[in-house]
Amino acid sequence: MMKCSFCGREIEDGTGKMFVTKSAKVLYFCSRKCEKNLNRLRRKPLATRWTEDYAKEKKGGAR
Repeated sequence: MMKCSFCGREIEDGTGKMFVTKSAKVLYFCSRKCEKNLNRLRRKPLATRWTEDYAKEKKGGAR
């Protein structure tokens, strides 16, 4: 199983989408929503409330 490059959720085998950038970096997406937020809208996972990265940052910063 792989993790989504944007939200961090597990992607089941046979589902999702793999995107390869011009710099040969491989990105995996669980849904069109995640792909659009990262590629077209240029949003950062740390600033998007529903991602795992945001939850980790929020939890770690509230000590």
